[in-house]
Amino acid sequence: MKTRTIAAAVLLMATGWAAPVMAQVGYSGYALPLALAMEAATAAVKACEAKGWPVTATVVDASGLVKATLKADHATVHTPDTAFRKAYTVATLGPIFKFNRSSAFAEIVAKYPGGAGTSLTTIPNVIALAGGVGVMHGSEIVAAIGVGGAPGGDKDEACASAGLAAIADRANAQ
Repeated sequence: MKTRTIAAAVLLMATGWAAPVMAQVGYSGYALPLALAMEAATAAVKACEAKGWPVTATVVDASGLVKATLKADHATVHTPDTAFRKAYTVATLGPIFKFNRSSAFAEIVAKYPGGAGTSLTTIPNVIALAGGVGVMHGSEIVAAIGVGGAPGGDKDEACASAGLAAIADRANAQ
């Protein structure tokens, strides 16, 4: 397993996917305020509820730690886990691989089946499913919103985007 992980890292570096250390998360020092995280999660859950989809929305900070989680009434037991993992993937890998939506990560993984992309999905809490979006402050991902439970990742991602839309101007301005 170690050889496979090292091979994946070498492949990523050789193909230009690796970024300098300063591109890691938390570069600016901005932290999404709890009030905005709660508002984003609420807006995401409400957007899905309006379509009849009971979901969970999770907001993580730039290091992948949970800021807020809301599980709608009747959301199934697995939704908190998938919501967290989608947000975590965007917050922790997005800055390195230059994506701000988990659907973009799923596309990267799909391009390299059985290789480097698959190795990335063996990292704890990383998932290659649509449903997560990055919260930007300038050009930096400072948090991410993940949604799980709608009938399809594209629908999860639409609800996560609604959560982002509710706070984007204030997250970017503060």
